[in-house]
Amino acid sequence: MAFLTSISHSFSLFKQPNFTPTPPPNFFSCFIPKDFPFTKTQSLKLPWMATRKYVVSATTVDRPRKRYPGEAKGFVEEMRFVAMKLHTREQAQEGEKEVKEPEERQVGKWEPSIDGYLKFLVDSKLVYDTLEGIIDKAAFPSYAEFRNTGLERSEKLAKDLQWFKEQGYAIPEPSSPGITYAEYLKELSEKDPQAFICHFYNIYFAHSAGGWMIGRKVAEKILDNKELDFYKWDGDLSQLLQNVRDKLNKVAESWTRDEKNHCLEETEKSFRHSGEILRLILS
Repeated sequence: MAFLTSISHSFSLFKQPNFTPTPPPNFFSCFIPKDFPFTKTQSLKLPWMATRKYVVSATTVDRPRKRYPGEAKGFVEEMRFVAMKLHTREQAQEGEKEVKEPEERQVGKWEPSIDGYLKFLVDSKLVYDTLEGIIDKAAFPSYAEFRNTGLERSEKLAKDLQWFKEQGYAIPEPSSPGITYAEYLKELSEKDPQAFICHFYNIYFAHSAGGWMIGRKVAEKILDNKELDFYKWDGDLSQLLQNVRDKLNKVAESWTRDEKNHCLEETEKSFRHSGEILRLILS
């Protein structure tokens, strides 16, 4: 708020005997309020007085910057907040999305098939192969931070598909959902690191939470409770996830607010692509 630091008055009137000046009009005050918006020396002339000079200095008070949900805990919490809003209420308590697709219902209501599950595993492997190849190549230096995190899934999926083959099942070729997503990730990783990191986060973290639950429920229904390697991690999963959270937060510290928002805006595309692959389980 601007405030008045000094006011100097100078009046020049003809000296006459018994002279009585005309009183000031009622429509204007002869003082300047504290929040009067002047920032430099100015002259103010009124009909009944000579020039009045004053000096006003102003200080700028910054308004608090808008805080984004989860921002105080780090950028990963911002990504988590946005992702949870894109779940349905059947999937998560924080979800806001209406159920529109079969895979958006509670897993307990699903009717999976072996053929559909194999399609899902094959397309998932293609996506993880692509992700891990991008991280290994590291077109941007920040990608190298996420090598050998312990969350990698390609080798685990290869073991699972080999097990199915040994059981006499034919392993299908990758289908359109997986191929499309893999190509998109390749293109994105070469020109848009913030958007790519959004997909990296959502793919790995979603699999460690909801993905693990899906694997358990599907195994109960069609695999006689067989636990696949896809849903196993070497070491303490919670610690592996925390290590990656710390790295993600560190990388995001160098981003502008616009870059962070751009990353968050990519979440919906990540959900759409992953949802198309997940839907294969029910095909």
